[in-house]
Amino acid sequence: MQAPLKGKTVLGYDPGYRTGCKLAVVDKTGKVITTAVIYPTKPREDIAGSEKTVMSLIKKYGVDVVAIGNGTASKESEIFIANVLKKLDTDKKYTMVSEAGASVYSASKLGAEEFPDFDVTQRSAVSIARRLQDPLAELVKIDPKSIGVGQYQHDMKQARLDEALGGVVEDCVNSIGVDINTASYSLLSYISGINLTSAKNIVKYREENGEFTKREQLLKVPKIGNKAYQQCAGFLRVPDSKEILDNTGVHPEAYAATKQLLEKFEYTKADVAGGALSDLRKKCTKYGTKKLADELQIGEPTLLDIIGELEKPGRDVRDSLPQVILRDDVLGMEDLKEGMLMTGTVRNVIDFGAFVDIGVHQDGLVHISEISDKYVKHPSEVLSVGDIVNVKIKSVDLNKKRIGLTMKI
Repeated sequence: MQAPLKGKTVLGYDPGYRTGCKLAVVDKTGKVITTAVIYPTKPREDIAGSEKTVMSLIKKYGVDVVAIGNGTASKESEIFIANVLKKLDTDKKYTMVSEAGASVYSASKLGAEEFPDFDVTQRSAVSIARRLQDPLAELVKIDPKSIGVGQYQHDMKQARLDEALGGVVEDCVNSIGVDINTASYSLLSYISGINLTSAKNIVKYREENGEFTKREQLLKVPKIGNKAYQQCAGFLRVPDSKEILDNTGVHPEAYAATKQLLEKFEYTKADVAGGALSDLRKKCTKYGTKKLADELQIGEPTLLDIIGELEKPGRDVRDSLPQVILRDDVLGMEDLKEGMLMTGTVRNVIDFGAFVDIGVHQDGLVHISEISDKYVKHPSEVLSVGDIVNVKIKSVDLNKKRIGLTMKI
């Protein structure tokens, strides 16, 4: 559920030593433009040649952000990219992206289907770039067990674990909604009422007949009948539909009531598209939501949901979450001093605390006792993966490569 970085051309950078660092330029829609391999790290250390290649890609394709995987050789790669961006003298930024599960995707059947002409490492570079653009859309391609969240996964019955993790992913996907014209079949398969076969049929129909122009077209897709349509329609978005409600979470069954609501307060479809319904909730509250719901013959919770969707049609709930931290310079553990205030991203939440990425190669640990002045039973009550938090350096051990952090600032 980390906020996506929309509308940016990204250079995915998969660090490595002997086999080099793999690059992939991905455009604003997630389409791969080109790939390359450079060798700025040991044993070759071709810094000059690598700089030339990266600068050329950034200038030629208008790269906005460099996404660097946080695995092997990531620190050297971060220093290399920071120096390249300084030489370019632009406002381009870079950020570190978790590689968890990237190798699993790269070697998977799905990865081979998506990029049959790419080798495993090239696919990994593409995945790293796309994880920055839309984390959820990329991570659903990986078995949740391979993303590396939580402890003691092997102590649980695997069937139960699969069911539980799958349920969480499904909940996330349905909370956000999916653009039916850009979603992969792996993403579509998590939508309520759509199984893997139906998802593949949607993609096939899209490829053969062009983009969907309205939700109703789903009924023409093989294996999607009235019951499946009833379950999935509200979670699928058609941004370019003439029916503005097709790009909201309003279910087709509630279209009639929604139109009645708009007419009652003299709004038009153009007002919805233009975001001119900021006072709709106020008017509904003044009129009485219970009375209004009865008149429209819908439940009061449904009415409140409709109002929320009309206020921000086509919204992505993740946009309200903390944005990813973009950097233009590099920090090392040796630069850290006790008492320094930092901003970081929560990378993992465990029983005894949380690991936070503060921009150095090693994540820092906020022990459960340092999360809040109040009693915290479990860190997950306060923190979630992807949260942007303010921390203070409590201790730095260069020999053991440990960083102690506190949120009691």
